[in-house]
Amino acid sequence: MDLASLNLENELMEFDIGSGDENDPEIDLDKLGNIENEFDDDIVENPVGDDFFAAEETDSNFDPHEGMEFDSEEAARIFYNSYAHRIGFSTRVSVYHRSRRDGAIICRQIVCSRQGFRQERDRGDGDGSNESRSKRQRVVTRVGCKAMIMVKKQDSGKWIVSKFVEEHNHELVPPDKVHSLRSHRNVSGPARSLIDTLQAAGIGPSGVMSVLIRESGGLKNVGFTTVDCRNYMSGNRQKTLGSGVQHILDYLKRMREENSAFYYAIQGDSEYSSGNIFWADASCRMNYKYFGDTVTFDTTYRTNKYRVPFAPFSGLNHHGQPILFGCALLFNESEASFKWLFETWLAAMSGKHPISITTDQDRIIRSAVAQVFPDTHHRFCKWNIFMESQDKLLPVYQSHPSFEAEFRKCINLTESISEFELYWVSLLKRYNLEENEWLHSMYLARAQWVPVYLRNTFFGEMSITQGSDSINSFFDGYVNASTSIQLLIKQYEKAIASRHEKEVKAEYDTMNTEPVLKTPSPMERQASSLFTRRIFTKFQEELVETLAITATKIDDTGTVTTYRVAKFGEDHKAHIVTFHVFEMNANCSCQMFEFCGILCRHILAVFRVANVLTLPSHYVLKRWTRTAKSGVVVDDCAIDLPSNTRESSAVRFNNLRQEAIKYVEEGAKSSHIYNVAMNALKEAAKKVSTAKVHGPGVIQAGHLVNENLEGHVSEANRLGTLQSISADEKDKKILELMNEVDSANQRCEVYRTKLLAVLKDMEQQKLKLLVKAQNVRVSLKELY
Repeated sequence: MDLASLNLENELMEFDIGSGDENDPEIDLDKLGNIENEFDDDIVENPVGDDFFAAEETDSNFDPHEGMEFDSEEAARIFYNSYAHRIGFSTRVSVYHRSRRDGAIICRQIVCSRQGFRQERDRGDGDGSNESRSKRQRVVTRVGCKAMIMVKKQDSGKWIVSKFVEEHNHELVPPDKVHSLRSHRNVSGPARSLIDTLQAAGIGPSGVMSVLIRESGGLKNVGFTTVDCRNYMSGNRQKTLGSGVQHILDYLKRMREENSAFYYAIQGDSEYSSGNIFWADASCRMNYKYFGDTVTFDTTYRTNKYRVPFAPFSGLNHHGQPILFGCALLFNESEASFKWLFETWLAAMSGKHPISITTDQDRIIRSAVAQVFPDTHHRFCKWNIFMESQDKLLPVYQSHPSFEAEFRKCINLTESISEFELYWVSLLKRYNLEENEWLHSMYLARAQWVPVYLRNTFFGEMSITQGSDSINSFFDGYVNASTSIQLLIKQYEKAIASRHEKEVKAEYDTMNTEPVLKTPSPMERQASSLFTRRIFTKFQEELVETLAITATKIDDTGTVTTYRVAKFGEDHKAHIVTFHVFEMNANCSCQMFEFCGILCRHILAVFRVANVLTLPSHYVLKRWTRTAKSGVVVDDCAIDLPSNTRESSAVRFNNLRQEAIKYVEEGAKSSHIYNVAMNALKEAAKKVSTAKVHGPGVIQAGHLVNENLEGHVSEANRLGTLQSISADEKDKKILELMNEVDSANQRCEVYRTKLLAVLKDMEQQKLKLLVKAQNVRVSLKELY
């Protein structure tokens, strides 16, 4: 067949501008609107006609060749992409020509996605440095492959293959991997219907993909990846939320206007643009200063079938109650979005990293945590893992009713790593699960969720097994399957009020009621006056258990004594306690104190036989005491905060309010302290007024300048001298004065830093003295 020649004088040649890489970041086309890009051309959803597919299905060797005719350009693209799927490569739309007469496309090249070479784009500030470029190193996927077809439109309206290059310069993808290639990934109509149904039931992307894989007979038959599914569901979610998001934003803006310590941030633009939203009020930020050693990032809305993409940051107060550290709405669940969220939350909390953090075991969350909290111990929520096991191990649960109880026992009740390892192997063998992929993956990650591997890190829970069967969420009972985005703020405020009321009641019970003592131990009486009620109850429980425990000395070096501690009749469950006599320091193999911050029965039993009658001060964590919220809370990061940001303004407001409250609390205790506090406040008011008039640097430096510039003339004499000397000398004198002020400012900052360190130390010494005073008081009562 003769092909009409292409008249380049009357036509335009245009090229694709996208990358087309298989490893490019995933793009949610619903969010991009109608932006034209190459992926629009790559992904084909609607077949052209039954005749085309019938021809392809009846002849497996139906390959492209010059002279092939198609009804439309789209039909040619569908055919070549189908051919690529069978052969093992991905396609991409490349060069095309437009007619100068009417602008219509009259010639199109459809190429292998590995055609051409990537052009390096300068992403920096023009200096060409590596630091100024994108941090993520992109995999090289374009290798100059020449494979392609060119189709040209004829006068008859048909499209003819005018050129076909078959050879590739790279290896082709085997059939079991071809489903991962970009142009063969397509969320089809039936799949969308099923996803919509599952999403309405509250199932997350991972759960949806599990259903699709099972229904399709394998991942390669699904036709798309988990990321594609996540993107599609994310677009659905935003459409469903509707005007509710604006309701949230209006609330956040109003709260920020009412209190400058209220913090909120939106990912991306200043206005909502399909990014995540984070907020934390002043109470959240204050709570974190006192109790920010352990944090839970709660994403149970996924597994609990919540319709609201809601995730709070929470912790535990000194009563062991949930407290809030901030909230997020997750409209975008990419790794970059979670990284932004964690960095934003950390900034709101003045940059203080927690000791431990508990999250879902999601791969994306794991990666974001590793980047933002590299030194924080990351734990996976057991509740989520047990919930996931019901899906992953459903056939086992159905055929073996006893499996669940044994599985939980293996996780929760084993008391050593060796015991867990033996139990795990035995469990898998007994139920023929040695080849189960999910259990294998969970075993590889055991150090991040099995309790025996986590006991050396503080998580603040009352026992090692707490949280295994449920999660103590701040919003339990307030956010559930019926909560819509429009109702979220109302339920949020209800939860805040309810939790505050419960904390007030716990505070009242601690301060105004006396607990019933169960032993004559001076240590019990001491603990009852130091700890909050709930923490004392837990301590008392451990202390009472020592009555049935024996501690046998098995080694003594003079300074370190080792004991074998076991409950009467249970020698096979013995624990080893090493006791450093002079430091009054003990370590138990159960590591309960490291995990909970409360002494275990084993160490208390050793204290009993060693005649340690009262608690050493280093075993009284301030976060569990009645005075957990008293004293100086130093914001180490506030010193270096820039003064022109909204965030630093909120931090300054918070810090000033906190310091003022301390003066009020202390000043009300007696008339003498009241007078001292009032004078201090008046003096501070004068300095603030002076600073407002003269600008920054005067108050900080003025006093030190006058004290440290001995031997110099007074300020008045300096001014007089300036009037009698030349302009150059005046400039020189002014420069000298400015240098002196700068030097004084620097010294002030050094003094301020040292003062903060002293205040911290004083607070620690105060707690130790309080413990010693209690010890003396208890001892005196015993004597008389």
